[in-house]
Amino acid sequence: MTRHEKALSILHEGTIIPATPLALDADRTFDEKSQRLLMRYYLHCGVGGIATAVHSTQFAIRDPGIGLYEPVLRIVAEEIAKYEAETGKTIVKVAGVCGEAKQACREAELTKTYGYDAVLLSPGGLSHLTEEELLERTKAVAEVMPVIGFYLQTAVGGRAFTPGYWEKLCEIDNVVAIKCAPFNRYQTLDAVRAAALSSRRDEITLYTGNDDNIVSDLLADYRFTVDGVTYEKSFRGGLLGHWSVWTKCAVELFETVRRAKAEGVVPPELLAMAAAVTDANSAVFDARNNFAGCIAGLHEVLRRQGLMKTIYCLDPEETLSPGQAEDIERICREYPFLCDDGFIAEHIAEWKAGL
Repeated sequence: MTRHEKALSILHEGTIIPATPLALDADRTFDEKSQRLLMRYYLHCGVGGIATAVHSTQFAIRDPGIGLYEPVLRIVAEEIAKYEAETGKTIVKVAGVCGEAKQACREAELTKTYGYDAVLLSPGGLSHLTEEELLERTKAVAEVMPVIGFYLQTAVGGRAFTPGYWEKLCEIDNVVAIKCAPFNRYQTLDAVRAAALSSRRDEITLYTGNDDNIVSDLLADYRFTVDGVTYEKSFRGGLLGHWSVWTKCAVELFETVRRAKAEGVVPPELLAMAAAVTDANSAVFDARNNFAGCIAGLHEVLRRQGLMKTIYCLDPEETLSPGQAEDIERICREYPFLCDDGFIAEHIAEWKAGL
């Protein structure tokens, strides 16, 4: 089995995949050393994959005046390759691709040259296209790379889709997974039902991207009975911006959930944990302000831990909302079991070696 085949097998079984932020210096230029430090942190936390060039990385990295799409892909791929060589482990490499079909295919080709395993195909910024046009775009990209379909929440540039869209998307060859991130129970069910009833149901793995409902998504089984036959589908993993912070604890929680599912018993403390994680996400993602500070919130956690120098985003207008830093501090006080500051303090010096 090749490395790529192993990675796709891991993706199919379900794993924990943080969506990486972008590290910037005080002058808002790319901070390569901090970016590499972040990758080493995630890898040593025990993640099964890393997603980059996605929403958490900021879509603006593609802008001609910024030009960070290729450097970010390269640096993440280099750090993963180094870790794989040292440990013998295989890490799933996911890259975000955007734009209309021509741009998306061009980006997919670039990810292929850097050895990525699948692309997360964003619908953002394409409200002028019909669902049929978006499906044709998916087919075109799927001819280049394995595709992870993406239900992106409307608050950060996504759109609502009809159930028929997901039914047709699930039938496209080389669509290997779907990330459900509409932050909406009804819309999530549309995508899950389509995958469960698809002729390709066994080829498509569901990943939660619902950062507001992570644990509950991972615990739930979804059953749909049609003509007397019951079809079942569940979320096997998560591809989440929320998991780019406090990642060591997220890995431990993911394994706890998997054990509970395997044993068929959900202890009450896991349901309490679900509420705690949602509360934490509300602070970090700035839910009270319609997610205006969601990326800066991730940066703030990582800055406090010494993994990033600044909380800056490429857009100077993107920053923490009033009171958001205090809310993050509240989360750290109320839920210390969600935070991995001690793990980072113990290992950060070795991760910085050679930077």
